[in-house]
Amino acid sequence: MKTNIIFYSLFFLVLVSSCVKKPDFPIEPKLEFIRLDKNTMTQGDLNTDSIIVYLKFTDGDGDIGFDTKDSLQNLFVIDSRTGNFAERIKIPKLPDLGIGNGVSGEIELLLYTTCCLYEDNIPPCSVIDGVKYDTLRYKIFLVDRANHSSDTVETTPIILRCE
Repeated sequence: MKTNIIFYSLFFLVLVSSCVKKPDFPIEPKLEFIRLDKNTMTQGDLNTDSIIVYLKFTDGDGDIGFDTKDSLQNLFVIDSRTGNFAERIKIPKLPDLGIGNGVSGEIELLLYTTCCLYEDNIPPCSVIDGVKYDTLRYKIFLVDRANHSSDTVETTPIILRCE
């Protein structure tokens, strides 16, 4: 009788553990661009306009984000027109989720507007007769705590209204 209880207990544990599988993600974070909430913004300073970028992510060892006391940033946004960082963002540490700690999820990234750029040393955010639009894409990548970097993803074109 006692042997049957042990057998059934072990059988139950094997059955349960076989149902819970470790996610099969690589240890490097992966990003995937999903969409933008809109494709136009009005140029301006500070919070004149904004856009939301939707991304998917996975990470095999789940080491995304930093503790609140850390000042490190791990999500980087580059303006394709200049190659300069438009934003450097700190994602908070994600909690451990159990088996293997692989994680996946979505990021909603709020980005505020930027300026139209011109040639001939015209200051950014100027209003120039005949120039109504500028176009940019954001390039985005993620770095985990082990310093593994994701591939860089790129948004679809974003039209800036220069008026």
